[in-house]
Amino acid sequence: MPLPFRPVDPKTLPDNPFDLLGRQWMLVTAGPLSEFNTMTASWGALGVLWNRECAFVVVRPTRFTFQFMERSTHFTLSFFGEEHRAALDFCGSHSGRAADKCASTGLTPVEVSPGCVAFTQARLVMECRKIYFQDLDPEKFLDASIHGNYPERDYHRMYVGEIVRCLAR
Repeated sequence: MPLPFRPVDPKTLPDNPFDLLGRQWMLVTAGPLSEFNTMTASWGALGVLWNRECAFVVVRPTRFTFQFMERSTHFTLSFFGEEHRAALDFCGSHSGRAADKCASTGLTPVEVSPGCVAFTQARLVMECRKIYFQDLDPEKFLDASIHGNYPERDYHRMYVGEIVRCLAR
């Protein structure tokens, strides 16, 4: 089955990254089509690091997606139109340990390249190759109010992924 996307240069995207990540949200997905998990995220960044276009995502070790991120060399970021907000709400409030997120939301997973899963309903997909990770260290928070984001002390791991391919509808 042909992919419903066309390759695009990430440098030409018209999206505002603050709106794209912070308001529209995204699904972070890792693992092959045979065994993957996805989670909704609204924290992250897009930018340039080490002369490469990169995506920065953070995943708490308590999330089911964490183990998939750890054992995968690649991950995807899938962005959707507002008509899929309920699916994003579901994927952000239910664990893949207990729910089949695709069956519950109607999202259709598709392998965009070997070991990389996105969703046919996405309007934009970024395929990323992990190139760095760092555990966030609460002793290095310079603004004490940041601690309020971690009542369970489950500090995120940040992954830097080189954007190796960008696909759009």
